Amino acid sequence: MRAPEFWHEPPENGPNLLAGLLTPVGAALAAAGRLRRSIACPYRAPAPVVCVGNLIAGGSGKTPVALSLAARLVRRGIAAAIVTRGYGGRLAGPLKVDPQSHDAAAVGDEALLAAAVAPCFVARDRAAGVRAAVAAGAEIIILDDGFQNPSVAKDLSLIVVDGAYGFGNGRLIPAGPLREPVADGLMRADAVVVIDDGNPAVRGAEPRPVLYAALEAVDGERFAGASVVAFAGIGRPAKFFSGLRALGAKLFAEHGFPDHHRFRAEEMAALRREAAAGGASLVTTRKDWVRLSPDARADIAVLDVDLRWRDATALDALLAPLCERIDDERRAAGD
Repeated sequence: MRAPEFWHEPPENGPNLLAGLLTPVGAALAAAGRLRRSIACPYRAPAPVVCVGNLIAGGSGKTPVALSLAARLVRRGIAAAIVTRGYGGRLAGPLKVDPQSHDAAAVGDEALLAAAVAPCFVARDRAAGVRAAVAAGAEIIILDDGFQNPSVAKDLSLIVVDGAYGFGNGRLIPAGPLREPVADGLMRADAVVVIDDGNPAVRGAEPRPVLYAALEAVDGERFAGASVVAFAGIGRPAKFFSGLRALGAKLFAEHGFPDHHRFRAEEMAALRREAAAGGASLVTTRKDWVRLSPDARADIAVLDVDLRWRDATALDALLAPLCERIDDERRAAGD
């Protein structure tokens, strides 16, 4: 489902009639969310749980942050595991993702990306997913999304904000993209991660730490001067297209699809015809590429991105208490 355009209008543009009519519905849903959290009895895992979430529907960069954290912990020698809902996949779990036997239709695109970094468990029931990861030997759990879900107790909660998008029109679903009021979310967060440029200020975040990071293209210079037909089914396709332009690519055409879109054979055939007619090549994101069938992937370029932390020392300071807890538990087990 594609987000309505009025969600993206900044608050300074003035009120939107439809958003105004839907605002009471958003307020009611926010109240229901507060009630749900107040009466929940969350599962407390024996291993630390780091939740990487956001306050809006759609993409903000939380999955790249989750993958970066997992990779950082793995490099430190910690057995990290990623737990995700597996959005877009048919399997409810809990199950460990096997990239050799599971495809995006089974476990979702984000789970396949995660499984390339660390053991990944898909579970609609997030508490069951955390239990499965712990039973498999995980020393720390990275919860990709689930900030608004009270079924699992979190030891560290990070809110990810797209610096160029912020919080859209600042209204609650369905009047805007917010899953909950910004003030409510910031109150429960331990830190905020702002990704990419734009206005980096997050009003109300203080005294919580605010970390800054950027998504940087991998081998992006190969697109300089190339004529491409770009397509993407992610939270904000326009961000992908602008990134290609910044690398010097010449966009013959661009096609945005809803997030987690499953590309049909006829859609791919149309894209190939358009690229052939313009003497261009097809390019997409890694998240879109893993959703394509093996046959459809031929001759489609992928723009990979890496998350670069502006201040890795600040990130390590946030993770340090959890890493020390794991070290203490290892020493105790050795005794």
